[in-house]
Amino acid sequence: MTSAPHPDAACLGRVGPNAVLQLIAAMRAAGLEGRLAALFTACGVADWLSTPPAAMVDEHDVARLHQGLRAGFAPALAERLLDQAGHRTAAYLLSARIPPLAQRVLKALPPSLAARLLVMAIRRNAWTFAGSGRFTARVGRTVRLEIEGNPFCAGEYAAAPVCHWHRAVFAHLFRTLVSPRARVVETGCEAAGGRCCAFEVSW
Repeated sequence: MTSAPHPDAACLGRVGPNAVLQLIAAMRAAGLEGRLAALFTACGVADWLSTPPAAMVDEHDVARLHQGLRAGFAPALAERLLDQAGHRTAAYLLSARIPPLAQRVLKALPPSLAARLLVMAIRRNAWTFAGSGRFTARVGRTVRLEIEGNPFCAGEYAAAPVCHWHRAVFAHLFRTLVSPRARVVETGCEAAGGRCCAFEVSW
């Protein structure tokens, strides 16, 4: 199992803005404009609605937002919104961050090799979704992705895994670039008492 390299010191404790932007988009698409404003205000990030973040954002603000959603919405609705936000985040990465040629190459490869190369790319950019957490990955017959010290669920307590946004990001990337049969399951979560937030990918 290999770890992601540490980012520059200036980026420690910060994550990409899509964890915010795509949640806004998902809630608006669901017709929840009123609840969107209430949620962002309660979490102290109402300014993100009038001035959406265009650069890296503080992981604590994002954690407060995601945890506020999980605490204030029905579990099924919160999961659906975070799942949609994660799917939209992956779609953004596919449209704006992963070159078309690289995508064509991955799709043409056997799934096991495509998965290995995709994990390498995910590892290089792990600080954008793991913040100050430690990301590790193991590739074999299946793929195991882990975030230790995941800031998105820090201090949260739940009976079951809650990292729906991360799971959805990974799922859409693997289904698009590795195999349409790819399945991602969060098998462990720090909020549920796990050592880390762990995701198993199979196809």
